[in-house]
Amino acid sequence: MVVSTEQEHPKKALGWAARDSSGVLSPFKFSRRETGEKDVSFKVLYCGICHSDLHMAKNEWGSSTYPLVPGHEIVGVVTEVGSKVEKFKVGDKVGVGCMVGSCHSCDSCANNLENYCPKMILTYGSKYLDGTTTYGGYSDVMVADEHFIVRVPDSLPLDGAAPLLCAGITTYSPLRYFGLDKPGMHVGVVGLGGLGHVAVKFAKAMGVKVTVISTSPNKKEEAIDHLHADSFLVSRDQDQMQAALGTMDGIIDTVSAVHPLLPLIGLLKSHGKLVMIGAPEKPLELPVFPLLVGRKIVGGSCIGGMKETQEMIDFAAKHNITADIEVVPIDYLNTAMERLVKADVRYRFVIDIGNTLKSSS
Repeated sequence: MVVSTEQEHPKKALGWAARDSSGVLSPFKFSRRETGEKDVSFKVLYCGICHSDLHMAKNEWGSSTYPLVPGHEIVGVVTEVGSKVEKFKVGDKVGVGCMVGSCHSCDSCANNLENYCPKMILTYGSKYLDGTTTYGGYSDVMVADEHFIVRVPDSLPLDGAAPLLCAGITTYSPLRYFGLDKPGMHVGVVGLGGLGHVAVKFAKAMGVKVTVISTSPNKKEEAIDHLHADSFLVSRDQDQMQAALGTMDGIIDTVSAVHPLLPLIGLLKSHGKLVMIGAPEKPLELPVFPLLVGRKIVGGSCIGGMKETQEMIDFAAKHNITADIEVVPIDYLNTAMERLVKADVRYRFVIDIGNTLKSSS
């Protein structure tokens, strides 16, 4: 019954889409489903540009289908709620991150870990329950099941909060899960980009001593003076790395390029944890002997469940944490993507959808 209603009364939407693996984006008219009984509809005001959007637009992971509307760092204001929605009302500030559906019946879902559900539905480029393709936040309107909607606290500016829905939860979750959130611990953060700068902010707010590890010596001032990291290591400087051997309880590795793990494993204390949250396209080399002699762990982490995502946003509001952003109009999108390839942004582009994407009405 619901499906036929949706087909009769779809919501007109305007977005920007990639049409092929060139990754070039241009305006695209499409339809969102009608607000179902458990759905929340909201006017999109801002959407962050994540590195995944670039990979997906260019089909670099081999899973893209076109037309593709990217965007999974989406924030805005509720315009309509379904009859059975309990947590949200018109006018609320809300967001949607990397997923819009899951099975609700597996062990992961039962433990509030929808992000590890085998049937997780991604915010864009996935098939939704009704068989339609999901379209992301580079668009003027969003509709999602209330379970996958996050409330954005009033104290957080929407533009700076948007990237927290991906970059924020991607760094917050491993700090919590791997127990790297205890005051006085020493945690390394590899890479000072979109993920890395947020990891530093969360770790510092948890009371952890933070060392930024980077190949770029020129990021030292930014890391220490602006982000308040406690120390800075140039990973190519053998003397610096040698002096820091065996000093860290854990390392959050945000780098998505191929890079050596051995030097990082060396920085860990015995029983230390190296957690990978970047996604290099090619396999990395993993030396096993150094893991054995220190009982060390190499692990991974991918976003977080909905309960933890809300917890992360509330923690960010309490500690006044937002992403460092450059707000751009929608027609700057392709230029922003070109700059993202060159890592020419500090540290996250956010599209001003509300003011610059012409309404579809």
